[in-house]
Amino acid sequence: MTAKKPLWTPTAEQIAASPLTAFKAEAEKRTGRNFANYGQLHSWSVTEPEAFWDLVWDFCGVIGEKGSIVLRHGDKMPGAAFFPEARLNYAENLLGNAGKGDAIIFRGENKVERRLGWAELEAQVSKLQQLFLSLGLKAGDRVAAMMPNMPEAVTAMLAVTSIGAVWSSCSPDFGEQGVLDRFGQIEPVIFIAPDGYWYNGKAIETGPKTAMVAARLPTLKKVLIVDYLGTAREVAAPIPGAEAFEDAIQPFTPTKIAYAQLPFSHPSFILFSSGTTGIPKCIVHSAGGTLLQLLKEHRLHAGLEAGDPFFYFTTCGWMMWNWLVNGLASGATLLLYDGSPFYPDGNALFDYAQAEKMTHFGTSAKFIDSVRKAGLRPIDSHDLSALRSISSTGSPLSPQDFRFVYDGIGHDLHLASISGGTDIVSCFVLGVPTEPVWEGEIQGAGLGMAVDVWNDEGRPVREEKGELVCTRPFPSMPVSFWNDPDGAKYRAAYFEGFANTWCHGDFAEWTVHGGIIIHGRSDATLNPGGVRIGTAEIYNQVEQMPEIIEALCIGQDFDDDVRVVLFVRLAQGVSLTQELEKEIRTRIRTGASPRHVPARIVAVSDIPRTRSGKISELAVRDTVHGRTVKNKEALANPEALDLFVELRASLMES
Repeated sequence: MTAKKPLWTPTAEQIAASPLTAFKAEAEKRTGRNFANYGQLHSWSVTEPEAFWDLVWDFCGVIGEKGSIVLRHGDKMPGAAFFPEARLNYAENLLGNAGKGDAIIFRGENKVERRLGWAELEAQVSKLQQLFLSLGLKAGDRVAAMMPNMPEAVTAMLAVTSIGAVWSSCSPDFGEQGVLDRFGQIEPVIFIAPDGYWYNGKAIETGPKTAMVAARLPTLKKVLIVDYLGTAREVAAPIPGAEAFEDAIQPFTPTKIAYAQLPFSHPSFILFSSGTTGIPKCIVHSAGGTLLQLLKEHRLHAGLEAGDPFFYFTTCGWMMWNWLVNGLASGATLLLYDGSPFYPDGNALFDYAQAEKMTHFGTSAKFIDSVRKAGLRPIDSHDLSALRSISSTGSPLSPQDFRFVYDGIGHDLHLASISGGTDIVSCFVLGVPTEPVWEGEIQGAGLGMAVDVWNDEGRPVREEKGELVCTRPFPSMPVSFWNDPDGAKYRAAYFEGFANTWCHGDFAEWTVHGGIIIHGRSDATLNPGGVRIGTAEIYNQVEQMPEIIEALCIGQDFDDDVRVVLFVRLAQGVSLTQELEKEIRTRIRTGASPRHVPARIVAVSDIPRTRSGKISELAVRDTVHGRTVKNKEALANPEALDLFVELRASLMES
């Protein structure tokens, strides 16, 4: 059933103050047209990409030489080239638009708090750049970091990209093999790691893991140990070529940073796929594509302004870290947090928001759901009056959690459910601050993103589920995959489904309001009786129930068909009785459809997740079918799969 009215509608004053409105006015001035609404502005942005991206460059104040060509081979995917004559430097664009106040504020779970002004940030980057140059680091070399989300990760990334070297990071909770599966492919020359980190009230030492990883990366010239637990020198001592981070930069005096001017498409970042179906893919992203795309998303879609305290709860192993850090290019103040968001209780991030007068709060859909289920109501317990926007990603945000944001966090907020991925280090669909927010819907396609939903025959569909596609090139398409010289893996990942069209692997649906709903990943889509069903449609029903903490469902091959099996993690003290099973089935039948009703419902004590917090449906599906899960290191809790191994026999019998 379609909601009768939106959850939130921006006021005339909010629309007038939005940078998106200023951008629209500038677009109208340049084109001589009148864009009556967002839909018309978006249509122009994808049908005339040269004019659109040229304006984004100018409006967002990109530092660099633009050149005379905006887009070459604009009819080819892959193969299109944006700003092929441009020269710029990623780090210069992040440091060259200094905002007001602090550049970075850091909070750790252990109550540590640090602040860096813009001048201090630049001085740190200068010292690191000098250190890296003294070690022989040059454009194209790789630097790998296994780091908490703390200021040293940001300063090191800026120093690396100022030279034109390539930055790649993961979080320190990865196991040794998980780190090597990633960094072992890209042959880094410098490795940066902490002496440890804090999580859930515990100090976790990483020295032995760092030593083992460093010993198996033969291309390393230097290992830098960042002090977090107070033991950096002790950790560095037994590792060949290692030194405490602060000791290594101490000899250098801050000077003017020399920014290497490089092509728009110059590789600057290597991000990794989740790796749950094999060794992670190394996805190479460009300096210019990352910068321009995220400037567009921050300024136009998030309404980010210079001096805004800008937060996203993320680790250095998730693309949202890159998304967050790019906020410096808009002059925002980065709010970094490291640790568990629920230690000592679920208020830690809202305490942070109140203390720093946070304007933009970003998190995962799972966090919002957990806050709701914990019975917390930040709207009553915290002063969040400065908050203008909440962003949610990682998995589809359920309708009840849309409602909870407005009931339990803030009445007058722009709630932006966003979706994209590591593949594009940005979003295909996201918030539109000048448009209403409807329950359960992402507001629309990003400007410049020719997003559509196609059926299996490659025809566009409306109010019908299909594949999320993008039919025209965009700047943040990957430069390449690492160790994929002929591009075969790259093409296979996105372009085999439909010719010359990016097929993202999401199961999606346009709504009557022009918004979009993501129903889950296409490769996890259920097909009982040949009918495609998105897993999110089932989760949206059962996770409303107080008895259920979370759920995971798969399609199981059974009796020459596919049946839906639903696994539920129950609240403390709750048992899966016949009455509860009946209630679950009734809720799914009435809230979704009879076809969504699972054939089996099974209670489990844990559900496997990737390290970015997403439930791993594919790993469970493979386990239930007796197939090898190729890369358990990609999971945060691989031991959870043992539960499903034990269930395999009973699931095959009935």
